[in-house]
Amino acid sequence: MKLVPLNDRVVLKQMVQEETTKSGIVLPGQNKEKPQQGEVVAVGPGTEDVKMQVKVGDKVIFSKYSGTDVKLDENEEYIIVKQDDILAIVE
Repeated sequence: MKLVPLNDRVVLKQMVQEETTKSGIVLPGQNKEKPQQGEVVAVGPGTEDVKMQVKVGDKVIFSKYSGTDVKLDENEEYIIVKQDDILAIVE
């Protein structure tokens, strides 16, 4: 299944955030809040008033309480946000 966003919406794959202890043990972030960073997977065409500024492959930071969570298949989770909810592109 493929997600094709409409208008000024963007499909993001949330980045998994792991935490490393001082001794070097990696702890998976299961009980923490989801990070507000993601990678752009698909971009809508924009609208007459909104020109799309992100592209597929960009790493972005988005608003904490924005978007709609979508789960495809068993292991694939995405979030669909409006471009206005994207705060920055990480370079």
